[in-house]
Amino acid sequence: MRVLKAGGSGYMNKETAPEELVEAVRRVSSGGRYISASFAGRMAALLGQSGKAAGHEALSDRELEVLLLIAGGETVSEIGTRLGISVKTVSTYRTRVLEKLGLRTNAELTYYAIKQELIA
Repeated sequence: MRVLKAGGSGYMNKETAPEELVEAVRRVSSGGRYISASFAGRMAALLGQSGKAAGHEALSDRELEVLLLIAGGETVSEIGTRLGISVKTVSTYRTRVLEKLGLRTNAELTYYAIKQELIA
């Protein structure tokens, strides 16, 4: 969804058949849009959930990145080093994520990420 919202013309996963890739390229190169059948099914399932999007859909790209790194077990210092930002900035992103998702701790954040299948 983020790819399409950001202006992408299409989306498919790496398991897509080569024939489907050719069709996708043709459609996008002629000005159209393309999403794979598996992704379309996933989008339909999301829309069918009472029209309510998952909480992480409201996060910025950087907030989502911080969420995934925290859920992956990285410390605020490690995240700051990895992203080239200060520890204070990482903490600010963490606070925003917790507020937007209605969570209080990194454990709840990790549980949320696993439940939403954002991490394995």
